[in-house]
Amino acid sequence: MDSNWEPSVNVLGGRLNICSRDPVTGFFRNGRCDTCAEDTGRHTVCALMTAEFLAFSKYLGNDLSTPRPEYGFHGLKPGDQWCLCAARFLQAHHEGVAPRVLLKSTHQRTLDLVPLDVLKRYAADIE
Repeated sequence: MDSNWEPSVNVLGGRLNICSRDPVTGFFRNGRCDTCAEDTGRHTVCALMTAEFLAFSKYLGNDLSTPRPEYGFHGLKPGDQWCLCAARFLQAHHEGVAPRVLLKSTHQRTLDLVPLDVLKRYAADIE
């Protein structure tokens, strides 16, 4: 490992926690909402899936609930945790269908698009 490597930081300024390993999520499929320059969708928001959000995402053309075995994807169901694109989360917020968020597992780069006060409205892991 590179000696200059530093752990990823969450939106609260702490170390980025795991979002989900079952199902495995993240741009790097490492369970964390890590990001890099190649992650153009910025998959940085750790969200708790709801039926309402999954239907919204499907309506917009990103079907997260249908299994895609050819990609090893079993499909998401309500209650699953998943790294969402920050822009899609913000869009869901504006439409009133945003899911709950795990702030300790949401990457700080999310703050480039989504204000912290908006994220905190949906926080599932802080008081």
